[in-house]
Amino acid sequence: MSTHGDHDMGHTVAGWTGSATATLGFAVAGAALVLGSTPGLWAGGILTALGGVASWLLHLAGHGKPTGPRPPRLRHWRTPDPAGRRGHPDCLGCRLAGRNPAPAPTPTSTPAHAPTAAPAAVPTPVRDRPRVDA
Repeated sequence: MSTHGDHDMGHTVAGWTGSATATLGFAVAGAALVLGSTPGLWAGGILTALGGVASWLLHLAGHGKPTGPRPPRLRHWRTPDPAGRRGHPDCLGCRLAGRNPAPAPTPTSTPAHAPTAAPAAVPTPVRDRPRVDA
């Protein structure tokens, strides 16, 4: 049992690497701002962006996790995700990489070949009807 009980906090190699790199970049940029160093600001910004890229690439390599809780056997942060290389459903990062481009259709959706009902006749509002004096 972990410190967080039965709750999956999403600790993965991709998450830790991206967070650590982005934190380092933010610290470098903060120190450069205090010191007045423009190249240091650029270096910090680049490191921060590299943190996001590193996290995404590791996620695509199978070291991330899909949205939602994981089974207990996959919760250790160093356990790779077996479905990670194929793509996760509803994952923006996987869709951006060309994996699993569209979520699977739901069984309640209307098939493309099904005929649609004709639109119902819309009654004309009373204010638009011609006036009839009797």
